[in-house]
Amino acid sequence: MPANSQTMAQQIAEAASAFQLQRTGHKPTAVTVVLSQDTLVITLHGALTPAEQAMASDPAGATKVQDFHRQLFASSSDTLRHEIKRITGVDVREATAEVETKTGTVVHAFTSGTMVQVFQLAEVVPPEKWNTRNQGSASDFDAP
Repeated sequence: MPANSQTMAQQIAEAASAFQLQRTGHKPTAVTVVLSQDTLVITLHGALTPAEQAMASDPAGATKVQDFHRQLFASSSDTLRHEIKRITGVDVREATAEVETKTGTVVHAFTSGTMVQVFQLAEVVPPEKWNTRNQGSASDFDAP
């Protein structure tokens, strides 16, 4: 779908999927994007490789997967931050990517392969802007 016919959420979801593929070589199976005032949440479903899922099945491995993805996100998230600003017209103030495994250990990715990314925007995106075509709305669809 051309960017000009997509909602803001769909554009962000595509950017997040492409970002994940570029930095890990593994594309998520689906992406969910939700905006609530100045908080943007991007959930990447199926974001871990089978090897990472296996590694994250025990606490020591989960810690290694967490550390790897935390460092990767910290060192490479500027690209996605710039895309979010381009799409929304609003700066990203803060960004993090933390989740918890089925064991309760806080890690960067669920053992199921789901990853959640939260972006704190510098200001509120008006609902009328978010909910119009080429402007955005909550979105959940298969990754491109």
